[in-house]
Order: sequence, then C-alpha cells, then structure tokens
Amino acid sequence: MKKPGILAIALLAGPALFVWASIREGLVRTPERAISDRPIQIAEEGYASSQACQACHPGEYASWHQSYHRTMTQVASPDTIAADFDHVRVDAVDGRPMFLERRGRQLWAEFDQPDWDGKGSAPPRISRQVVMTTGSHQQQIFWYSTGHDRVLGQLPAIQLLEDRSRVSGRWIPRRSATMHPPGLALFSESGSWNGICVQCHTTEGRPEFNTPYGSEPLFSQKVDTRAVEFGISCEACHGPGGAHARANASPLRRYALHLSGRADPTITQPLRLDPRRSSQVCGQCHSLWEFYDQAGERQANASGLPYRPGDDLSKTRFIAQPTRNMDSPAMKALLAADPGFVSSIFWSDGMVRATGREYNGLLDSPCYKDAREDARTLSCFSCHTMHQDNADPRPVAQWAPGQVAAGAEDNAACLQCHAALKDKVPAHTRHQAGSTGSSCYNCHMPYTTYGLLKTIRSHQISSPAVRSTVETGRPNACNLCHLDKTLAWTGEHLQQWYGTTAPALSDDDRLIAASVVTLLKGDAGQRAIVAQAMGWAPAQQASGTNWMPPYLSLLMNDPYDAVRYITGRSLRSLPGYEDLAYDFVAPPERRLAMRTHALERWRDLRPSQGRRTDPQLLFTPEGLFASGTIDRLLAGRDNRRVFYRE
Repeated sequence: MKKPGILAIALLAGPALFVWASIREGLVRTPERAISDRPIQIAEEGYASSQACQACHPGEYASWHQSYHRTMTQVASPDTIAADFDHVRVDAVDGRPMFLERRGRQLWAEFDQPDWDGKGSAPPRISRQVVMTTGSHQQQIFWYSTGHDRVLGQLPAIQLLEDRSRVSGRWIPRRSATMHPPGLALFSESGSWNGICVQCHTTEGRPEFNTPYGSEPLFSQKVDTRAVEFGISCEACHGPGGAHARANASPLRRYALHLSGRADPTITQPLRLDPRRSSQVCGQCHSLWEFYDQAGERQANASGLPYRPGDDLSKTRFIAQPTRNMDSPAMKALLAADPGFVSSIFWSDGMVRATGREYNGLLDSPCYKDAREDARTLSCFSCHTMHQDNADPRPVAQWAPGQVAAGAEDNAACLQCHAALKDKVPAHTRHQAGSTGSSCYNCHMPYTTYGLLKTIRSHQISSPAVRSTVETGRPNACNLCHLDKTLAWTGEHLQQWYGTTAPALSDDDRLIAASVVTLLKGDAGQRAIVAQAMGWAPAQQASGTNWMPPYLSLLMNDPYDAVRYITGRSLRSLPGYEDLAYDFVAPPERRLAMRTHALERWRDLRPSQGRRTDPQLLFTPEGLFASGTIDRLLAGRDNRRVFYRE
C-alpha cells in the first residue's frame, strides 16, 4: 500500500490541528444548555432571539447592535471586556490585592472570599473564572462563577470606562462606584445578578429559584437562572417574536402588510401604541418599581416577569410614585421595611433624584399628565429613538450614549408641541438666540438627577423656581448655570420676567451664592450636583472659573467616594488643573496633601487669572476666604446617610 505523501499528511492534519487549536482557545462554542457555571440564554416560550430579526430588519438590527442596550450584559471573553486581565494586580479593593490572569480565552481572578464566615484571622483566598459582565458605557462589572449552580458572585473591583482616555485600566472598589454611605458594612453581592440584575439587564430574564430574593441565601436552594437573551434586545421592546417570524416567512404576507400600512398583530410595535403604553415599554426598566406582594415576587422569581410590551405595566408592578400612591398599601409596606425608601430616591416634593427612573419623572411631567390628546402627549419616544435613522448624520458614537433622535437634540423637541414659541424663543428665555441659556432642556430639564458617578437631566419637565429650591434643597436651573449668583438674584429675575413670586429668604440665601450654600451645607447628593455643575462648560462660561478651585478642594476629602470622584473630574476641567494628580480613593492623609497642593496651585494661578472678591462668593476684598462664614456653613451640613439605589 502506498504511503501518503508529506503534502497529503499536512492536508489531513490541518483540520485536526485547527480543531485542536480552537478547543484550546475556546473558539468551539459550547451549547448553552451544557453550560452549568453561569446563567444561560435560551430562546423559548415563543421567543426567537435577535438573530431571527436580522434577516428582515437589517438596518434596525445594525443600529441596535451598536447600542449600549445590547452590551448591557455579555458573556465574559477577551472580546467583550474593557479591562486588561493579562497578569494584572489590582490594589483598588477592600482587603488584599486582586490578581487577574488569562488562561487562553478564559478570564480568572484571585481575591479574598466575599462570603467569608468570619472564622480565622483573614478571609480565605479564592480563584474563580469570570464568566459574565454588566455594563459597557460608563462602568463594567465582572461576575464570576461561584460553583453553586448558576449563582454569580461579583469581583470586588470594577472598571471605570470613562477613565480609559486618561488612565490605562482604571479600577476602583465596587463600593466607590455608587453613592455609598461611609462606614456602611461591606456586603456580599453573591446572587444579586440572579435576583436583581437579571430583571432589567437581560431580555425575559428568569431567576429560576423559589423564594423572594434575600429571604434565604441562594446557596441553599437550586438556582437555574436563564434569559432569552443577554442584554436588552429586540424582544424586550417588541415582545416574543417567534410567531411573528413564522408568520412572515411568507414574503407575500410581508409585502401585503407593508403596502396596506396595517399593524402586524403578531408583534408589538411601540411606536404604534398610545403614548402611555409606549412609554411603559421603557418604564419596565427605567422606573422605581416593586412587586405588589410576595406572591407576585415568588412567581416572577420562578418563571419571569409577566409584563409584555403593550400590556398595562401597573397591572403587575407597583410603580412607586410618592405624588400619587404614598398612602397605598404597597407603599406603606415598602416604608415599613425600609423607612428611607422614598427619601433616598425622591426629593421631598416627589421628584425623582436617582438615575434609571426616567419613567417616574415622565409621569409627573405636565406635558404627560395634563395632556388631553395623544398627539400632544409627551412620551419617551418624543425625544428618544431605539434605532438611529438612516438620514441621521451623526456618528453612532454620538447617538448611542443617550439615543436621542436627530430632531430632538435641541429646542425642536419641545417646539413639536410649543410651536407658538418657535420665533419667540429669545423673548421667552431672555437669553440670546442659540445660547445655552436659550435651551429648553437647560431650563426645564436641569442636571438634578444623580447616578453612576455623574448627574443627568431631570426627566420631570418643570420650570425654574426659587421656592422649590428653598423647600426641597434641589438646585434650580438658573443657579446651576449661574453658580456665582444668589437665590435672591434668581428670584428677582424670575419675578421680573415671568411674574413668579419668590418666597421669603434667609440671610444666607439672600447674600451667598446658592451653589456655595449647597456645596457647604447640602447632603451628599446635593454636593455631587454642584460639584458636577462646576465642571459643566456652560456654567463655567456663565460664572467664571477662577473662584471654583478652593471650593472644590473642600470636597477632595469628602466622606463620600462618589462626591470625591466628581470633584476630581470637575477640578481637572478647570484651566491650570488639567494635570492635577488626585486619586479619590487614596487614604485620607494623602487626599489632604493633594488638597493642599490644589490650593497652592490656585494661589499661584490667581494673579494671572484675575481675583474674584465677590462677597456672595465669600471672598474678602483681599481675595481671601471668609473663613468664619464658611466654617459656620460647614458646621450646619446635612450629614444624613444618602444611599441611592443605582
């Protein structure tokens, strides 16, 4: 028998070598049902997954695929992570350092056991495979396999993605990524993805365990968490698509529907729903909600949330809205379990103050709640679009962060209904046409909502009012731009321009800039809002910047990590501070030294930048701090514990 030649052997061996290399590198995909160490994604019970949508809707699929909704949850791999795992030591943790490594295409971490029982002198070290990620825009959280069914644990550090341009691989302790009260005991996040994150960070997530979350450890029961798809995909907004895909396998049916303009009954199109039902599609995740009772929670944990796009969201979920249901049995039960439930999420007048709850803001907006016809009812889709229009000239990177429609980036969004103001905007705003002071958004949706180490616009449409600031402590739009002005100054202008009567003001509110009063006396959430405003270009232009560094320096040793982070970012946006060395998670003594350095830099820069001696900014005629007044205001600071559910 003739022996095969060298070339033949090579040809025969090639595929085998490729398969072997693929196995070594993890490229041969394991069927989801065969995976046992993490939640799985299975299209079942009428769902088809986004892949089934791509063939007929390639444009919509492409824009969604480039959105942050898609990458909200991903299987961890070198292709989906932003961090470097190639033999990296991470010191930004509570306890001993964390070590990261790659094993082929697998990601591994060694760290202190977060579920330590307290026995022994220190937590044991564990090594676990990182199997999933949450987040892809501002932060990325890493989840590891605990070894108990599909229960996930969370690494003790996360990566800040916005720092990638300035710092290579910025890790911070997990607790530092949220508005987290100082001194709060560390707690394990094991199982939180299975019981909480799965509800909004996947499509049709099913926790698959048998008790209300937190009533007993997940390690003590069988957990088979799964989802139709990781991330927020097509069917999260359009509902199960299996029947739709089968029905439209016929091209004749597709063309007939297209030509007739009729709605396809096999799928939900949010834009065809009335404004209230369409907004609920977004509200299923972008709201503060709870189950009506434990029976509903138990059912959802076992078989998934019952809401489907087009349903009435309030039938199966309690939307916590203090202005509407404060006396309801569901709210009373929530407050009995957590007295700070409302005050940690809402301002005292019921306006939501924590991010991710934009639907709550919409519910109390006059353009929504007082509208008498659908055509003039504000909805989420009045400003946002889930698919970038083909005619939109913006690059995807500009559209994706907020998914604001091309025609809604400026005043055109509001002028859809307020058409009478189209040619009168400067007369209405008393600001120059095209200026930031003539922006509807800046006046009626100011940055008073906090979350994820930044502020975002309030999604409750309102008008600037000194009374609301006095009664709730919430900064108003005027003083968030004119940071160097007092509440009395704002009150005078609002009364002169719009006839808005201002309340009686204290001496501090009459004589001291509102931002200074809030920064020195406000709670952690209020301090974060003002610190962020000092880094906002329109406010810097309107107020000047050479007086801000000493005030921001006072926050460089703030008790709250989140406030310190925002402070550092705003400081580095000021002229002369771009290269300021400041680590917001450094030990207190080092932060004090950094603060001293920042003040020294301010002292050295003042002659060239000019010297503010405005009494409302608490400077003496010599340009020095009025330390007595500042100390008095600091002594009256609101030190209540602020803990946002982000």
